[in-house]
Amino acid sequence: MNRMTNTEQVETTEVILKGIAAAPGIAIGPAYLYSKEVPVVEMKKIPAAELEAEVTRLYNATARSEKELQKIHAFAEQKLGRKNAEIFEAQIMILSDSVLMKAIEGRIRSEGHNAEFVVSDEIGKYRRRMLESSDEYMIERAHDVEDVMNRIIRNIRDQKLFSRLEGESIIVSETLTPADTVIFSRNQVLGYATNLGGISSHAALLSRSLKIPAVVGLRRATELVKTGDQIAVDGYSGTLAINPSKETLTKLRGTAERFRTFEEQLVGLADLPAETLDHKHIELSSNVEFPDELQFVRVQGSVGIGLYRTEGQLIGRGDYPGEDEQYELYKSVADGIYPHSVIFRTFDVGGDKLMPDAVREDNPFLGWRGIRMMLDRQDLFMDHLRALLRASVRKNVRIMYPMVSSIEEIRKARELLTRAKADLKERGQRFDERVKVGVMIEVPSAALLAGEIAAEVDFLSIGTNDLIQYLLAVDRDNSYVAPLYQPFHPAVLRTIKEVIIAGHRKHVWVGMCGEMAGDPVATLLLIGMGIDELSVVPSMVPEIKKIIRSIRVSSARRIAGKVLAMTSAEEVKEYLLSIMKKKLPDIPLQELNDEPQEHS
Repeated sequence: MNRMTNTEQVETTEVILKGIAAAPGIAIGPAYLYSKEVPVVEMKKIPAAELEAEVTRLYNATARSEKELQKIHAFAEQKLGRKNAEIFEAQIMILSDSVLMKAIEGRIRSEGHNAEFVVSDEIGKYRRRMLESSDEYMIERAHDVEDVMNRIIRNIRDQKLFSRLEGESIIVSETLTPADTVIFSRNQVLGYATNLGGISSHAALLSRSLKIPAVVGLRRATELVKTGDQIAVDGYSGTLAINPSKETLTKLRGTAERFRTFEEQLVGLADLPAETLDHKHIELSSNVEFPDELQFVRVQGSVGIGLYRTEGQLIGRGDYPGEDEQYELYKSVADGIYPHSVIFRTFDVGGDKLMPDAVREDNPFLGWRGIRMMLDRQDLFMDHLRALLRASVRKNVRIMYPMVSSIEEIRKARELLTRAKADLKERGQRFDERVKVGVMIEVPSAALLAGEIAAEVDFLSIGTNDLIQYLLAVDRDNSYVAPLYQPFHPAVLRTIKEVIIAGHRKHVWVGMCGEMAGDPVATLLLIGMGIDELSVVPSMVPEIKKIIRSIRVSSARRIAGKVLAMTSAEEVKEYLLSIMKKKLPDIPLQELNDEPQEHS
């Protein structure tokens, strides 16, 4: 969705910030700096005679909050459909949680503290636990919980929220909640730009549904932008231009036109196979965070789910879900995507990722996480495996182990899976006896042992996000070294190629589920290297499919051969871009892959 104003450009210094492309489109117009006041809560003692009135304040505020969210939910359902509006149902459920509300009421009465303090402290416990994780998904869910908490506190204090704008504007903010995103859409909002946020945030998902261009993760946007500044949001490349130059505006308008033309070409691709011109089929599937994405996955033309992150269900919990609860979730996903398959990644928790009894580690990225933690917590792992097996009755479930670094880990996991099968047989419960099992290749030791690992499993899936990080010794979330995180680094490409060769020698398919799988510049190269499956964010499925259907494997192999002989990431990227422009001139790739550094 491309929205622009005809505002005259004032000659001022241009600043460009790099963020994360959250919703496609170009928006050019005046900025509105939205600074939501975060309630400051102090602990106060309430006289015993006034405690009943304090409890009444709590429940009146909760009722008012629920009424507000019901209105937002109804508006979202009308504008976005039932599935997208379910985000607000989840927030309403927090308000109607009788156990939580009784706990808050009990503390007000027993401790004699003011309602807003107890709300902040009690709900804040769950929020703080989520924020301790470095997992983007968990952090985003923490913001949703915080939104409910702040709504209750504001209503206890009878405070009103600003939501009305005059004229067209681009909202610039520290962060946006799902409610903010929907409420602002009732105004003439051209786009969104936020300091925080990720591609999987509810606000990002809603922006895509609302067709409002958005860039998140800009870090310094609110520091550099003033209300009324002319700015440009590029939801394709993930950039924000402050006081854009005439040259930048011309380029952005050209980009908008090229993408509009290209997007018209993507219509109708959903039902077509991801097959090259010389009839090589590539399994093109989606990475999924939560069940309400399934409808979007199907509409985009995905052939299934190549990565389902099971740890999302741990959000906001003080314990682990039991076998039956897990089974209901996995069954709903497997049934929802049938007849296509779903690859469930087993709990990738521990170390830096959220779990109810998280431990502190000096270096969590090299710590107790993934398969390591599961093999140590066999009681949890057995519940997990039995639930996954029970969901496999339609024979479309696959199981994948993360963070594997040795053959011994795979064999121990197989022993536990065999025990889980025996348990279910003893109970008389059905499951797929031949459920396929795979491993994520995301640790250098696993990449070097890919052949031996392939002999033990049914498939391999390359997790490029961690593999690149470990191969290059670069923490991509560390701003000092983030530019060194290079997916096209020759060492990375040669490692990927060796993994593919090793898997094929053992007659197992090799896929990729990291961010590189969804990079259009990498598509031709990966096919040339022999990749069998690509699992990408659902919004990228049509574009990647278009590229696959426009090339020949024979040509891709020649290109891959040349690339694998190159010695720098820059050389590789420039070559691939030149090839794509020549062979696929209608695919606007340059804007997607420019990585401008912040400058002024």
